[in-house]
Amino acid sequence: MMKPIFGAVAVLVVALLPASGQDVSDVFRKYEAEVSKSIDRGFEYLLSVEQRDGTFPESHGRSTGISSLVGMAFLSKGHTPGRGKYGEAINRRIDFALQHTSREGIVDNGDHGNGPMYAHNISTLFLSEVSGMVDQARQKRIDEALPKAMGIILRAQAVNKEVQHQGGWRYHPGSRDSDLSCSGWALMALRSARLNGAPVPPQAIEQAVQYIYRNFERKMGHFGYMDSQQHRDSLSGAGLLCLELCGRHASEDNLKAGEWILANYRDLQRAEFEYYGNYYNAQGMFQLGGKYWRNYATWMYPHYLAEQGDDGAWRDNRFGRVYGTAIMILAFTVPARQLPIYQRDERIDEEP
Repeated sequence: MMKPIFGAVAVLVVALLPASGQDVSDVFRKYEAEVSKSIDRGFEYLLSVEQRDGTFPESHGRSTGISSLVGMAFLSKGHTPGRGKYGEAINRRIDFALQHTSREGIVDNGDHGNGPMYAHNISTLFLSEVSGMVDQARQKRIDEALPKAMGIILRAQAVNKEVQHQGGWRYHPGSRDSDLSCSGWALMALRSARLNGAPVPPQAIEQAVQYIYRNFERKMGHFGYMDSQQHRDSLSGAGLLCLELCGRHASEDNLKAGEWILANYRDLQRAEFEYYGNYYNAQGMFQLGGKYWRNYATWMYPHYLAEQGDDGAWRDNRFGRVYGTAIMILAFTVPARQLPIYQRDERIDEEP
């Protein structure tokens, strides 16, 4: 039987640590037991507030984007669809995304705030990550949905835009501008699909990388939202992670970004999008490894462990507890290296 075009590898053969793998392992071992219990409490909270229709309470809780973040949180600790304690919880997240996929391929149910692409990008990434892990019936539905969903992303990138915005994405498929936040999720969806063997044009990845560089302040080392300055506290990690995942590992620019984050990460506590910034910082600094991950993780774990509520939730000041809990779990589980998209294997972008 032919392997599905989006057939992901459930157990990765190549699991690459960053350059200073020993540092990565040591710093995680120090907190591993406490973090594991904390994450399980977070999972129980998420299950306790899930509604019968598959939605969640609070800000954008009916969105496919929030639902898919919850699904990825379960995956990030090694749980798989249909198996074990949380297998059915993951299946419900898959079914929710597929249920709200339009005939044209948009994965969104209308609870998206400014436009559908943000939720669409996250949900497409989630479906790509679980492809190959699911039962035959769900795999068939995923194989039908994902090529259309990826097509939406590729066509949105190709919209005619001014130079500053070329290669990126924004809230609508026809948007003529771009921002780094929305673009980060779109790029990760494309990368995930390419890792799974989908025919994603290499130039689409390269154009997205060039867009990210347009939001980079090389002298200081930070990235911004629609230029190099906006929301730099919460988006510098996003720029760093995207470049790392696209084969620019430990480049001069990335090391500069790592130094900027080391010097400024405590400002996250005053940032408008604090938890979002922490998620991307954790991912990006883990990719760099060495002192970057060691110093950041040594601050992150005790700081945010103390912020977990008695109910097991983390409350994000902007988007509430469901979002806050899912995004914090994704940050905490970086060293587990369970989500395929967060593996670093530059060979995927080598030409045959």
